[in-house]
Amino acid sequence: MTEPEPLQQLERTYVRYKNRKLLYFSGCDYFRLASHPRVLAAARDGLRQFGLNVAASRMTTGNHALYAELERQMANFFSAPNALLVASGYTTNLIVAQALAGNFSHLFIDERSHPSLQDAARFFDCPIVKFRHQDAADVERNVQRCGPGSKIILLTDGMFSYNGSAAPLTDYLAALPGDAVLLVDDAHGAGVLGKTGKGTLECAKLDRRRTIQTITLSKAFGTYGGAILAQRQLRQRILDRSRLFVGNTPLPLPMAAAALEAVRTLRSDQSLRRRLLTNVARLKSAFLEAGFAADGLTAPGPIVSFVPSSAKLARRLERDFLKAGIFPPITRYPGVPSSGYFRLVVSSEHTPAQLDRLLSVVLT
Repeated sequence: MTEPEPLQQLERTYVRYKNRKLLYFSGCDYFRLASHPRVLAAARDGLRQFGLNVAASRMTTGNHALYAELERQMANFFSAPNALLVASGYTTNLIVAQALAGNFSHLFIDERSHPSLQDAARFFDCPIVKFRHQDAADVERNVQRCGPGSKIILLTDGMFSYNGSAAPLTDYLAALPGDAVLLVDDAHGAGVLGKTGKGTLECAKLDRRRTIQTITLSKAFGTYGGAILAQRQLRQRILDRSRLFVGNTPLPLPMAAAALEAVRTLRSDQSLRRRLLTNVARLKSAFLEAGFAADGLTAPGPIVSFVPSSAKLARRLERDFLKAGIFPPITRYPGVPSSGYFRLVVSSEHTPAQLDRLLSVVLT
């Protein structure tokens, strides 16, 4: 991979790119909370009150009261029995895997799962079975191959970032034995999916008896850090068995203060979700009416994507976006076509005029 050009985000919906101010339809800051005035003020206040860093593990002298308050607020937001704050979203799955290693006879993982889940799978210390993307029937076939008495954990993204689709969690549970467990990396679904933003589990109307939900604070919540939402027994098992958690310095206190405000803001300001849903409907309706072949048009997330038919067309579209004053929303990432794919991301803060400018490039 080639390191991309630096970007500086500006004014909620713009970036500075090569000395140009361009409209931005990329990234994962779905509510633009990374630049919300109250969240920024909380970070400044946190810096003034607490300094930068506890400079120690939470299991030694670094367990600040702010972390416990953020955990309470996250458990409340997600209606979870318990939340454990960790230093980053990527490490959540690794920490769970260290805590539960040796508990399962087989691990199932969606073939298109995020790298954090693929890395975590190796820590579970059991055979790994990849199943076809979002295919519950393939899960059921693999259950039969494992034989009776198998104890299975299934790993999947909740909302897939390439097109905003949600994993069929209910179908997976129906296909699995009654004592199987789901580990759902809900980095992109948390805050976005479900009636109140509780994520993929709420969208699928699942309880938490057989599910572990991991989230990041760096996307819908616009800040940083991760959390594991599960039963209290898992929290204690992590404290006992995860060297990654025990030996890791937690996130900086100003960021924890900002995350706390972001959780409160997303819970209290219902207009954010209303504006996001309105913008998503506007974009997807325009694509459907135009008959444009794009992925994610019937998915619940705020993402639409398409793969250009050739590298030549991809380059032409990039030029067209730049000519229209839009940062080209093309993604080049391991496992995607070499020409890349255009991933269009809507936020709650985009205006109708900005959405129309985006559509004028794609649909002409």
